[in-house]
Amino acid sequence: MGVNRFRQRLGRARKLLKDEGPRNFAGYIAQRTAIKLLTRTPVGSMLVDSDDVSDVDWTEPAPRLASPTVVTDGPVRIAWIMSPPGKESGGHQNLFRFINFAEQAGHECTIYLYDNVGAGPTLAATKTMLKQSSAYPDLKADIVEYDRVAGVRPDTQALFATGWETAYPVYRDASSARRFYFVQDFEPLFYPLGSQAILAENTYKFGFHGITAGGWLKHKLSSDYGMACDSFDFAVDKAHYSVTNLEPRKEVFFYARPVTPRRAFELGILALTEFAALKPDVMINLAGWDVSEFDIPFKHNNLASLEIDKLNDVYNRCGAGLVLSLTNMSLLPLELMSSGVTPVVNDGPNNRMVSDNPNIEYVEPSPRAIARKLAEILDHEDAVARSVAMSKSVENVDWSDSGTQFVDAFERAMRG
Repeated sequence: MGVNRFRQRLGRARKLLKDEGPRNFAGYIAQRTAIKLLTRTPVGSMLVDSDDVSDVDWTEPAPRLASPTVVTDGPVRIAWIMSPPGKESGGHQNLFRFINFAEQAGHECTIYLYDNVGAGPTLAATKTMLKQSSAYPDLKADIVEYDRVAGVRPDTQALFATGWETAYPVYRDASSARRFYFVQDFEPLFYPLGSQAILAENTYKFGFHGITAGGWLKHKLSSDYGMACDSFDFAVDKAHYSVTNLEPRKEVFFYARPVTPRRAFELGILALTEFAALKPDVMINLAGWDVSEFDIPFKHNNLASLEIDKLNDVYNRCGAGLVLSLTNMSLLPLELMSSGVTPVVNDGPNNRMVSDNPNIEYVEPSPRAIARKLAEILDHEDAVARSVAMSKSVENVDWSDSGTQFVDAFERAMRG
């Protein structure tokens, strides 16, 4: 590999680590072990500390989990164990949204950062990023590094795992706090079949109370693993997404995330290649990641990673948006609809059980079927009226309602 090529890839690896956080960075390495450059970065072998895994024998439940804390009324002291957040980590942004809801309900929160990867920013740098980012709410919560010896504060009453690797320190922590699991996706599918996949799957057998993003995860975890679960609905922040263009739209959007395999980047490129043959004059916008290193065989606009306040302008140029998700549904389909864009989503219970909005076009994951659907949407004679109608269809879908669902589920479980 040439020096310039090496530097380019090193720069992209550093950007991934900074923007997405060490958790997504490590997951990408696990999926792309053939990219030798990334293995030059000093990282842990797994997201979870091996000692934490060895200490957790979930086949013989720990006595401290048998009689968890009950708080019959009033505020609850909640500890959240999470991997360090990244500037553009959507999962962390959503997690912080719900911590904010917990604080608004009067509960006292502390955030513990758990990092076995060892390549992330300092605690001070993380706090600065959170303070400067418009994508993260301003929380009252203290943010500290997790110490596996000291554990969480002894007066902690509720303890949340927020990703599979954090479920291990949550389980083994000496606290008698009631255990919860904030589940945003089915994480065993993030990895090839192997150790991390099975270690992730095991966490659904720990006996925690799950609160899941959408109904598909609730159904899957309760039916496949016997896990007690509640769920909250997906929503959209209408302060950022609205219809501003009442003219016919001549462009399409693709959520292009080659660093996130579950977003099926390659399938999307195949579909858009077919679409470009059907509609050669339509501009195709790719956003989510810088795709300049890829040989993309059609005319496109590489928007890379956009700030949240730039997205609505792009969406309002587009008549259709392709959002592929092979695990839990993305938040983007509802955001697209709020901006008047028809989402095209791969069909499956993982997506349909999250949203049954009739404006979402579910399609089989065939490149030509996807291409035909995108072209069909652009050919609608009443496209402007459709844009307005689909935006109205989500105007009452608000995150505050999801926050109420979350807080109600948490307090029901906490009250015993």
